[in-house]
Amino acid sequence: MFEFLFKRPGDKPGDKPAGQGGQAGAQAEPSASAATHSSNHQRVAQAEKLGRIGDDEAAAVEFILQCEFSELRLAAAEFVHSPALIERVHTAMRNTDRRVAKLMQSRLDAHRHREAEHRRAQAAVEQAESLLKDALLTPNHVAELDRRWSVISAPELDATFQTARAALAQRLEAQVALQRAMIDRVAALRQLGGAGLSAAELGQRLDVLAQEQDEALRSPEHPSLPRALVAEFAAGMEKLRAGLQVQEAGQAALAARAAFIDAQQAKPVAELNAETLRREWKALPHLPQDEQAAELQRRFDALLATVPQPEPRKPKEPREPRPAQEGVVKAHVKEGTKEGTKDNRPRGADQHFIDTMDAMEAALQQGSLGAAADHDKTLKDAREKGMRLTPAQSDRLAHLRAELKRLSDWARWGGNVSREELIKTVEALPTQNLAMSELAKKVGSMRDRWKALDSLSGAAPKSLWERFDAACTTAYAPAAAHFRHLADERHANAARGQALVEEAQAEIARLREGSVEWKHVAGTVQRLRLAWSHLGAIDRKEKKRLDALFADALNVLQGPLEEQRKAEMAEREAIIEEAAAIDPHDRHAIDTMRALQQRWQDHARSLPLERKSEQALWQRFRAVCDDVFQRRKETMHEADIERRAHEAAKEAISARLEAAADSVTPVTVGKLLREAQAEWQAIGPVPRAHEARVEKRYHAAVALVQQHADQARRAAGVAQAGMLRDKLRLVQELEQAVAADNAGDTDWEARWSGLPPLDADMERTLRTRFDAALAALRGNAEQRAAYGHKLEDNRGKLLHELLRQEIGAGIDSGPEFARERLKLQVEVLQSSLKSGQSAGQGSGRGAQGGATAQLRDLCALAALVDARTASRLEQLALRVAKEGK
Repeated sequence: MFEFLFKRPGDKPGDKPAGQGGQAGAQAEPSASAATHSSNHQRVAQAEKLGRIGDDEAAAVEFILQCEFSELRLAAAEFVHSPALIERVHTAMRNTDRRVAKLMQSRLDAHRHREAEHRRAQAAVEQAESLLKDALLTPNHVAELDRRWSVISAPELDATFQTARAALAQRLEAQVALQRAMIDRVAALRQLGGAGLSAAELGQRLDVLAQEQDEALRSPEHPSLPRALVAEFAAGMEKLRAGLQVQEAGQAALAARAAFIDAQQAKPVAELNAETLRREWKALPHLPQDEQAAELQRRFDALLATVPQPEPRKPKEPREPRPAQEGVVKAHVKEGTKEGTKDNRPRGADQHFIDTMDAMEAALQQGSLGAAADHDKTLKDAREKGMRLTPAQSDRLAHLRAELKRLSDWARWGGNVSREELIKTVEALPTQNLAMSELAKKVGSMRDRWKALDSLSGAAPKSLWERFDAACTTAYAPAAAHFRHLADERHANAARGQALVEEAQAEIARLREGSVEWKHVAGTVQRLRLAWSHLGAIDRKEKKRLDALFADALNVLQGPLEEQRKAEMAEREAIIEEAAAIDPHDRHAIDTMRALQQRWQDHARSLPLERKSEQALWQRFRAVCDDVFQRRKETMHEADIERRAHEAAKEAISARLEAAADSVTPVTVGKLLREAQAEWQAIGPVPRAHEARVEKRYHAAVALVQQHADQARRAAGVAQAGMLRDKLRLVQELEQAVAADNAGDTDWEARWSGLPPLDADMERTLRTRFDAALAALRGNAEQRAAYGHKLEDNRGKLLHELLRQEIGAGIDSGPEFARERLKLQVEVLQSSLKSGQSAGQGSGRGAQGGATAQLRDLCALAALVDARTASRLEQLALRVAKEGK
């Protein structure tokens, strides 16, 4: 095995190594000194010692530290794999044996690389778990996580990461489905506006959409919904609800008028009155302008046609005073004057009263009913104060008041007609699809016209006013809802603006305390500005106050921030100058450039500058870095070619390991992996861009080889356990025959020979037990009885030892042994604590070797067993074989 270790530097490839063919060596070098022969003998002795070491790493380390021959140290170094022992050997051989030190350094580098990969994988897993806990998950975060994991090789954490990644994918799919459903709901809501559905169908569809929206807003992923779509859906829903109310009111009016017509048609025609019917018809709720309303109006007109119509009364015309009456009036005036003279008491109105009557008469002639009514009120007040009128004045006043009443009746009639038309115009407003502002103006102008009619034609009847007010309220309902929504938005925007101001003031307080980071300050200022620009409409007075508070707070924050940014710009300028001064031919140029880039990134993370300044400085720094890298790249072409050759060689090693994985055996796996590792370490570096992939493939190939070897090892262990079970059963059967004193005619030797052999130690142990039982069976009765007593005496010892080994192997002994098992576990734990080891220690190769030796000792113990004990023995043997092979 170690033939190559004994060649001297001058030997040719075909020569035999020193220590073999000593006589030929003596003939070739007759003048060799005794010291040379002594050195060869020491080399041979050291090689034999190395051959006895096996896989014991601690012994291999001690051998390396004590051995004087470099080739033997290098061979022994192949057995050292533990990081602590590798570090120890590397420290000792750093200045002594370059090859061993290089091998140890490569293994240390590989171990550190695996640890670094594990740390990166753990960080990626933690990031994935953190993303799972975030309320708002964005696809770019998941994409960044996937990019990080793509260059990580950590099979031990791959399952954990994939579980978290699958959960993230489910969240993203849920967000996409939620957003898609939101878009579909908004589109469905838009279509409902012009679908022409009935009130019942429209209400049902709106209820379904509202329920879906509520479920979406209660979903855990609702923060991912676009705010604009949510607001648009709410506004559209409110508008359609208002339109639905108008539609339902119109249908209710149709039903009421249809019921009225049916009720009147059921009455006798003689009981109907046209004026009453018209009055009651007008008092009903307003009809929408559609075919159904026209049909109802035609039915009502037909009903009126069947009712006898009374002849309309003509209004009374003012009569001219007759001459006789004028004479009577003059006589009355004259008589009154005489009587007044006779009684010496003044009679008749004063001049102011007469002027007022003249003004009232002029107002009536001009048609100014309002002015005439005011004058009439003045005249009433004068009469109430006790003024006495002459008969002529009383008649004139009565005539003026009669004329005022007549003209007022005509004006009231005309005003009511105008009011009817006004009501019809207002009732038609909901069907015109006007903008909310225009609708509000229309309703306001209608109310103003109503008030104008009140001043011109007197107060309207209560029924007409109630109809007009209800029509205005119904027409204005969508606008009222719209303006109420806008007012709520303004209040909400004001509350958000106040929150932003308070946040800025809190940041000022932290800044004055000196407990704030500049990056946080810059981000807060930018975020506050952006949020303020998206606030929306606010009441003018509140907007002015909040603008002043916000501007003052930002000015306080901006001052120190600008000073700090000036210092940061000076630092960036210094970094650019240092980068420009780098010599591209210096071997440390790349490390220096990377250090400067790291410094740049650290400064950029600590305090971002204004975007324009940041971009300008970064472009300058990047141009300097690109220039250094470009000049250095020109000298790295040959190195790249060499690295590609190294990559091809390492890929060939990985391919060879992958091809050999299926045919590897537990015997050949160690040599195969050591040779591959030695070749791998001897090959130089590969292109950095492919380093992770090449390393990953190599480690995967090694793991595949090791996996196949472990499978073969486990299969061999199971087969060995089956052979052990068969031979152990044969021995137990023979011992049962001895205890029963039943020699029989069984050919025990033939049965033993018919079973396949075990490994040397176990075969020797069971053979010894078999021979002892066979000798007792072939002996006399006294020998058989003595051996039977021995078998019976060893039964308890066997059960105790079996229970102890079951505890060590972690096998359940059954409920009947629970008490004894607990007692023995306590004893094992106390013994372990006294010896300085944990109770569960011993999972390594040495501990497993101890378990195999304990099983061998248990199999060597001759004792009678029942079926339960035999089954427990076989189970223990199977467990030890699986874990030890």
